[in-house]
Amino acid sequence: MNAFSLESEVRSYSRNWPVVFDRARGSRMTARDGRAYLDFFAGASALNYGHNHPVLKRALLDYLERDGVTHSLDMLTAAKEEFLVEFGARVLAPRRLDYKVQFPGPTGTNSVEAALKLARKVTGRQTVVAFTGGFHGMSLGSLAVTGNAAKRGGAGVPLGHTWRLPYDGFADGEVSGLRLLDAMLDDSSSGLDLPAAVIVETVQGEGGVKPAGHAWLADLAELCDRRGILLIVDDIQMGCGRTGPFFSFEAAGITPDIVCLSKSLSGYGLPMALTLFRAELDVWQPGEHNGTFRGNNPAFVTATAALREFWADSALEKQTEVRGALFEDQLGELADRYGARVSARRGRGLAWGLAFREAPLARRVADAAFARGLLVETSGSDDEVVKLLPPLTATDEELAEGLDILGESVAAGVAG
Repeated sequence: MNAFSLESEVRSYSRNWPVVFDRARGSRMTARDGRAYLDFFAGASALNYGHNHPVLKRALLDYLERDGVTHSLDMLTAAKEEFLVEFGARVLAPRRLDYKVQFPGPTGTNSVEAALKLARKVTGRQTVVAFTGGFHGMSLGSLAVTGNAAKRGGAGVPLGHTWRLPYDGFADGEVSGLRLLDAMLDDSSSGLDLPAAVIVETVQGEGGVKPAGHAWLADLAELCDRRGILLIVDDIQMGCGRTGPFFSFEAAGITPDIVCLSKSLSGYGLPMALTLFRAELDVWQPGEHNGTFRGNNPAFVTATAALREFWADSALEKQTEVRGALFEDQLGELADRYGARVSARRGRGLAWGLAFREAPLARRVADAAFARGLLVETSGSDDEVVKLLPPLTATDEELAEGLDILGESVAAGVAG
């Protein structure tokens, strides 16, 4: 019997990449048959520093070999202490962020659930404003603020207490969600009660790699501050350097009230999440929001090693910004060359998307890339966007190789 026949029909990535992966290092994954694939997916941005980075691996192996604590719920451990010291010194202090750190559970949706619950507890209000195209997780609270109809449809129960607004650029920019929200809140007969919070991604990943403009984000932050609405930034996919700075919102000059982090936080692909919030919002009672696996000490160890290795200075941030300009230029050339089939190229840092006018073409391009040894996935409302998330640590040669394969794949997809 094929062992994989035991797995549920819910599986997805294995359908698009029907090989058995066995090893991975840096920017490449190797299948059991020995073929290597260049990885421009990077665990949906959970592997910003690549696979099995040697510095992080050594820290993890040393910790395990000395019988370091693996599981501890929220007990005090040496691994947690070291992480908090490094995170405070290398991330929070240089940015003058007076955030408390909550370990809500090991995944991104855990972080979002904690953020939503805290916002409602602090304000005493229920409604949360979310945006078209947004994706925030697959548990019920996170699904309620997610836009994708197919994902929401799997909930099986009503998803309420959410008011949806147009994201920046929605309907070709003809509809301003922020002006609408401001006007609705001004009108006592609008039927919209003052919300507890607004949740937003600065770059929508699953929504089709759509960056919000810095001015739009600044206007959103100002509106929230003026109205007494808490601003939650979901930085799960775009944080930890994916767009250049550690936090994707830094370039917009805003300071959210609450920030959700996960994915590449551990640096090694180990489950880990944080919910960050202004100190005065820390109104939790002990144990009021908890989870069995919120003390994943091996993840603390690799996260600490990642902070020391990559965030002791601004070198990685500057390199990512330079590479972002390279991707912008090269994808722009592709978009111009195939203008009849490509509607846009969008992105920031090392998160990029090539949007196609006909949704099936994006899948054909991704399949053609896989046949040529490149892993890329699709995103967007109709999976019309080929999404590129290479490791931040990829070499210049690997990035050039991946872009060359992408160009060949677009040509093959258009021809086929």
